[in-house]
Amino acid sequence: MDDHSQFRLLSERRFLPFFLTQFSGAFNDNLFKNVLLLLITYTAGGLAGLSIDIVVNVAAFLFILPFFLFSGIAGQMADKYEKSGFIRWVKLAEILIMAAAAFGLWFQWYELLLLLLFLMGTQSTFFGPVKYAILPQVLRNDELVGGNALVEMGTFVAILVGTIVAGLLMGFGAPHQLAAIGVLGMAILGYLAARKIPVTGSTHTDVAIGLNPFKETWHLMRVAADNYSVLLCIMAISWFWFLGAAYLTQFPNFAQTDLMGDETVVTLLLAIFTIGIALGSVACERLSGHRIELGIVPIGSAGLSLFGVDLYLSMPANPSPTDWWSILSDSEYRRIVLDLLGIGFFGGLFIVPLYAFVQKETPEERRAQVIAALNVFNALFMVVSAIMGVIMLGIVGLSIPEFFLILSIMNLVVAGFVYQQVPEFVLRFIVWVLSHTIYRVRHEGLRNIPDEGPVLLVCNHVTYMDALVIAGAVRRPIRFVMDHNIFKTPVLGGIFRMARAIPIGSKKSVPDIYESAFERIDENLKAGHVVCIFPEGRLTTDGEVAKFRNGVELILERNPVPVVPMALRGLWGSFFSHCGGTAMTHVPKRFWSRIELLAEAPISPEEASAARLAERVKQLRGNAR
Repeated sequence: MDDHSQFRLLSERRFLPFFLTQFSGAFNDNLFKNVLLLLITYTAGGLAGLSIDIVVNVAAFLFILPFFLFSGIAGQMADKYEKSGFIRWVKLAEILIMAAAAFGLWFQWYELLLLLLFLMGTQSTFFGPVKYAILPQVLRNDELVGGNALVEMGTFVAILVGTIVAGLLMGFGAPHQLAAIGVLGMAILGYLAARKIPVTGSTHTDVAIGLNPFKETWHLMRVAADNYSVLLCIMAISWFWFLGAAYLTQFPNFAQTDLMGDETVVTLLLAIFTIGIALGSVACERLSGHRIELGIVPIGSAGLSLFGVDLYLSMPANPSPTDWWSILSDSEYRRIVLDLLGIGFFGGLFIVPLYAFVQKETPEERRAQVIAALNVFNALFMVVSAIMGVIMLGIVGLSIPEFFLILSIMNLVVAGFVYQQVPEFVLRFIVWVLSHTIYRVRHEGLRNIPDEGPVLLVCNHVTYMDALVIAGAVRRPIRFVMDHNIFKTPVLGGIFRMARAIPIGSKKSVPDIYESAFERIDENLKAGHVVCIFPEGRLTTDGEVAKFRNGVELILERNPVPVVPMALRGLWGSFFSHCGGTAMTHVPKRFWSRIELLAEAPISPEEASAARLAERVKQLRGNAR
């Protein structure tokens, strides 16, 4: 792996102990939960006169209930206290719970084990917020996607391995005792790993901790709603868990009734789905260029629906009894395997950038509380998923493949709503496609753009794609000031409106647009946003940098903010440039361009005259057009 690979994090102390801690926790949750359910099903034959179906659903309810009750308190505590120490206390609690569980397993005291399942859910509730809130404190911005990818991969692999090990233990002569040793041993290993997590040194002692679980859970909802884009990302993540829960819940019946498979087929389906998510999660870093890239989220949602629909279409007309090897070797079933792998893969592409975006866009002092709110929504969506499965399969009478088809169609509707509400997803998708097809972009000096506060970017203007190239390279959202005539074109106009670009025109011919443009520029700079203008006022007709107009000086008179000169190289002669004729009508000289975007250190508003900025941009661009 190269130096930028996410896997190098597994060799560093700032990440590896945390990774092992969360892996052991996810493994132990699923080992304990599945061992308990298997013992009740196959050994106890029910509990307290209740049917097995009722006991299984009660167990699932007991594990998920703490997420509704205690997430508010968990988020507040994770924000208030130093996170590595908080993790160690949570893992110590896991040892105590698993010690009691070992006693209950050894002596087959199932009533105690159900109570401990509730306590294990409580422990997971307190670990969840700090698990994601600590990542932005120990990872750089360009490592955040890779770190989240490893966490998602590790979590789903731990779920798979825990489930498989639980089943394997049932084949031994003393599953109770072996499970008792396993859950306690794993809890101890998790605590030992947690002791190696470096101290973050970050505390927010002013965070108040409320003890009313219902009030604090409601408070979480208000905290999450403060940033609408973050809230919609939370809802999108929870929607993924809705889909995931629906698929995973139906795998046993799907394998038995629709594939006529034995118990090995259930394990195979779970493994394929999990491997797909792991592969998709890991692929995120390379596809996103080591940064938070929302442009791959629409790719993920499209893949989820595409492979979901194909899963319905690929069902065999007359299935015959099968085992796991028949599923893999028979061409009639192989397409189902690929569909499930694709659903998992694109699910990984969908969820990892969303987690990273929520972490990055949430203030540090409230990050754990927002993650806690996310956990509440996840739990709620999984409950709704179970209810929907009962209604669709039990009352409406759909088959499981038909249910999967409905989920795929619903996914398109949900994705369309989210992307309509947050146009940045679609914009970033367009930018991502451009940067991975007709453009290869290299950038230099973009760290000169301040991470916070108002700033004005000035750049030479070569093509109608300049704004999208810059938007794809710069980490912060940008408000572009562009010729109002561009907004009249059917496709580009819609894209730039989606990007919240600011139309501007001549003061003489369109005075209303001119005045409105400066008012909107004032509003955005006062709000601390990044504004980008092309001071030439038009596309270059000869590839050279034209004289800068004095509009930039007027903006700085009204808003004395730092100015960052930027230059584009390599776009002359490409798509949408004036090289060889009008940008929108001639055939370009080439269909693929290697381009560069360079930025200089900020210039103070007092020194940033139009003439000086034009000279700086010319020097940056050099002779390469």
